[in-house]
Amino acid sequence: MSVSPDRRKFLSTSAAGAGSLAFLNQLPLVSADEAKPDAKVVRLDSGIEPLVRLIEETPRDKLLEEVGSRVKKGLAYRDVLTALFLAGVRNIQPRPQVGFKFHAVMAVNAVHQAALAGPDRERWLPLFWGLDSFKGAQEVNAKESAGWRMKPVDEAKVPTASKARAAFTSAMDNWDVEAADTAVVGLARTATPGELLELFARYGSRDFRDIGHKAIFVACSFRTLNVIGWQHSEPVLRSLAYALQKYDGGKNPAKEDLEADRPGRKNLERIREGGAGQGALPEIPAELLSSLRTASADEMGAKVAELTAKGAAPQAVWEGLLLGAGELLMRQPGIVGLHTLTTLNALHYAHQTVAAADTRKLLLLQAASFLPMFREAMKVRGKVGDAKIDALEPRDENAMFGVAEVYREVSKNKDTAARTALSYLKSHTGSAKELTDEGRRLIFLKGTDAHDYKFSTAVLEDVEAISPAWRDRFLAASLFWMKGSETPDSPLVNRTQSARA
Repeated sequence: MSVSPDRRKFLSTSAAGAGSLAFLNQLPLVSADEAKPDAKVVRLDSGIEPLVRLIEETPRDKLLEEVGSRVKKGLAYRDVLTALFLAGVRNIQPRPQVGFKFHAVMAVNAVHQAALAGPDRERWLPLFWGLDSFKGAQEVNAKESAGWRMKPVDEAKVPTASKARAAFTSAMDNWDVEAADTAVVGLARTATPGELLELFARYGSRDFRDIGHKAIFVACSFRTLNVIGWQHSEPVLRSLAYALQKYDGGKNPAKEDLEADRPGRKNLERIREGGAGQGALPEIPAELLSSLRTASADEMGAKVAELTAKGAAPQAVWEGLLLGAGELLMRQPGIVGLHTLTTLNALHYAHQTVAAADTRKLLLLQAASFLPMFREAMKVRGKVGDAKIDALEPRDENAMFGVAEVYREVSKNKDTAARTALSYLKSHTGSAKELTDEGRRLIFLKGTDAHDYKFSTAVLEDVEAISPAWRDRFLAASLFWMKGSETPDSPLVNRTQSARA
């Protein structure tokens, strides 16, 4: 699901191979204001193309130095981020899986968020990691996808503004790749970002294929475009539409009743049924946690539809689902388990951002239905434990553990680390930020894989959606995929520190 071997190759390459990173020491600082989205930022013109071509064409062992030299001459952080994302969507095919090599594209938003979390000078480090990640994916793409590159659009087939939406929905409903490619261009040129998100949020969540990567790519695309500017949306949305059309085998989902599509079809029926609110309800998160341990995808969709019809607040439902995702990670720390949280993060972002009530309800129901499907996918991978997030207890209620002890245990025993974290949080009221800040710092220093960035960004964002009554347990569960303090530093960081010495 990543090109981790290529990234590790980068991180372990000697100065003679990838070149010294001493130039990072000479690069201008990236202020927080420069890295954050700016609603008043001047739209980038077509001049971004030369920088994209530079990233595409410069050999891997020379790219960092070449970009670094241009940064020293005034090349801006946002321009590098823009060119990196556009190079990815133009050169990396999101097929046959929406994952693996394509993480070089899907991790760009997480890389940017990691950059925001770091000190001013270190904001360049994740971005340069992302540049090399792209070059590694580009190499894999050349082998696996015969050097696939996005072709120019067939302008003669691009629908007019009045017909673009109908053409796009028809193509997506029928899983027609070629028709969707031209229709989405018509939409990109005429629709607002809000209108586009309404459509893509639905199609990104309609089926459970590629363990949530479709929804993740939707969130990554829209969040990154909000930073780099919507004038760059056309190639991004073409890549996204292409990814969302992926299905396995020769059976067109529009003409078949396939397991990956059933929850979405049932949940579409449920949002049309509606329901009247009936006031306050019992403790929703605990009730959902209990259901998630045994319920099927259809049963969970029905459960959440019933709760919302009775008046359950969406925030309380999301809390229960996020806690359930954290519990699944505890039960089987691994690739499938971590994607329960990154997928829910993407769906939660879309739910908070779209305007239509029906779309919000569908996203909520799909999130509920996806979790049992994740649980079943985990069983294919091996043993699924019986850990329960609501049964997680502090390691020692009387001990005064610190943040350092928590992350030392992460390197040794995840369960002990989680219980140590609960002890710390119980004895240091209001100190959750210190725990999360250290978690971010360790990802920054020790992260070597796209999932390190994607997971930490998702979890440390969604902790804000968890009420104080449950927040400590959610944070403790996240440690099952965080980096421990005794994990070796990324060789990239070691080399950067040596360059500064």
